[in-house]
Amino acid sequence: MPATRGWTIKDWQNAYKEGAEPESLIGALLDRLDTSDTAWISWLNNDGFVLAMAELADRLEMVDGDLSQLPLYGVPFAAKDNIDARGFQTTAACPAFAYSPDEDAAVIQKLKAAGAVLIGKTNLDQFATGLVGTRSPYGAVPNAFNREVVSGGSSSGSASVVARGLVPFSLGTDTAGSGRVPAGLNNLVGLKPTKGLFSIKGVVPACRSIDCVSIFALTVNDASVVSGAMAGFEPADAFSRIAPGALPMDAAAIRRPGPIHRIAIPEHPQFFGDQQAEAAWNTAISQWRQQDVEIVALDFGPMMELAALLYEGPWVAERHAAVESFMAEHEADMNEVVAGIIRNAGKFSATDTFNAIYRKEELIREIDGLLWNIDALLVPTAPTAPTIEAVNADPVTLNSQLGTYTNFVNFADFSALAVPAGFRDDGVPFGVTLISGAWKDKELQTLASQWLNAHPTALGAVDKPRPKEVVTHQQAVPTIQVAVVGAHLSGMPLNTQLVERHATLLEQTTTSPYYRLYALPNTTPPKPGLKRVETEGAEIIVEVWEMAASEFGSFVDLIPAPLGIGNVELADGRWVNGFVCEEYGFEGARDVTEFGGWRAFVKAASEGG
Repeated sequence: MPATRGWTIKDWQNAYKEGAEPESLIGALLDRLDTSDTAWISWLNNDGFVLAMAELADRLEMVDGDLSQLPLYGVPFAAKDNIDARGFQTTAACPAFAYSPDEDAAVIQKLKAAGAVLIGKTNLDQFATGLVGTRSPYGAVPNAFNREVVSGGSSSGSASVVARGLVPFSLGTDTAGSGRVPAGLNNLVGLKPTKGLFSIKGVVPACRSIDCVSIFALTVNDASVVSGAMAGFEPADAFSRIAPGALPMDAAAIRRPGPIHRIAIPEHPQFFGDQQAEAAWNTAISQWRQQDVEIVALDFGPMMELAALLYEGPWVAERHAAVESFMAEHEADMNEVVAGIIRNAGKFSATDTFNAIYRKEELIREIDGLLWNIDALLVPTAPTAPTIEAVNADPVTLNSQLGTYTNFVNFADFSALAVPAGFRDDGVPFGVTLISGAWKDKELQTLASQWLNAHPTALGAVDKPRPKEVVTHQQAVPTIQVAVVGAHLSGMPLNTQLVERHATLLEQTTTSPYYRLYALPNTTPPKPGLKRVETEGAEIIVEVWEMAASEFGSFVDLIPAPLGIGNVELADGRWVNGFVCEEYGFEGARDVTEFGGWRAFVKAASEGG
């Protein structure tokens, strides 16, 4: 029986391809769970296991045994216990609140449809109110590396079970950083999506207008696979969103389409006297400066003011709205710190709320102005790593400090990705978080993959090396790829037409060997024509660019006759949009196929060739 501790999704997939059975692997995993582990609130019982295996077998039969149609087939996962799942009680870490849902939350439904198997529900700061992982009657969840240090919250259990390699991924929720702080403190990837990318239907709300379901994983690759399975519009969820056809071109750079080149960091980062966190941050920044990005220091004052609105402003009333009827009858059954925070809702009037909304919008406009030429932000995920004892002695102040660089993100409608960034001198993990605009989740994953490939850490708290991250750039909005062969190549006169549309260079490759290249007469700037032939063809160098579908029409409008866009076959057999030429355009043209590409011909021509 293979030990599954620390397996990634790819490890689970490979095991099944080699003949392993879910009943055997997941059954053994459940047998090994420690029932005294405070990271768990409940787990799959015998009856639930039998039902889960039967449902999985049915799904496999529906796809005629084709595992490629079930990307998460037999992969176990855990979910924070404020996310509904049939067969499990939902407690939100408050036994008096517990209920048995009739159906799965929308995200659980999607994961099961992809073949994943929910094996348990995890501990949290009660009602997802906290960033420490200590506010639960089921016990504090310790850090996976040092049991005296907090795990971070509120998704404490979800982070812990992934960090210790019990499951390859888990679900948390994130309102003010609950999907990021535990990732940073436990050497994990924490994906905080664009609001509405994952449905919150079937999730006990904290602040419903900014709540997100989040993902904890050992790798960016795994987080990306899970994200792909969970994403999608849910009509029954009023806060679900459809990805736009394009991102705005005239917005701040952080909200525009395209790859990330310019990153802002806090000009004066706060670490609250934690010198080890500060040293780890300085080391990480020195390494980031070696990446293929520009790092600039920026005043984070507007972001800090926006963050303060979340807990110091009337949005605490949204937490009260989520539990109002329960709290009216069962406040004595609640964690006192959590109840005290939610009671603050009574301090604010409707007038206060509207004034705060107006200020929030003003701050977002100010932040967008500040980030006009910034593609992303880079911040410490957690600026300190307090002990459980210290948090118990001062639960509000230290909790607030942990949210310094997370609280503003959901308010500003940003996406975020927490990634490992080495360790402090005391052995506790240190993490950084990449932040960009809504619908730029894939861009963040690409950048994080490059970072982790350059500066890998072991997976979670298990002694396993990190596999190569292979997530590649992909815009979150619909895109079109186009092969360019002449004046639109990198460095050529018309390449600006691609750059102005925030197109991304995907690759340089060649056509299939069925083309000839001609220098067209009387064109300014000089342009080639690509002609498909049945015999005596050659492979011609092209570049493949990708742009938002909404920009493609304006690009095509700039193409003069006799050129146009048609289908071009690449060397690997793919067909993509590409430049072609009408037959009449070749009259008087010079055959330059022998040069292998337009750039080589232009160089030779400039040298008198």
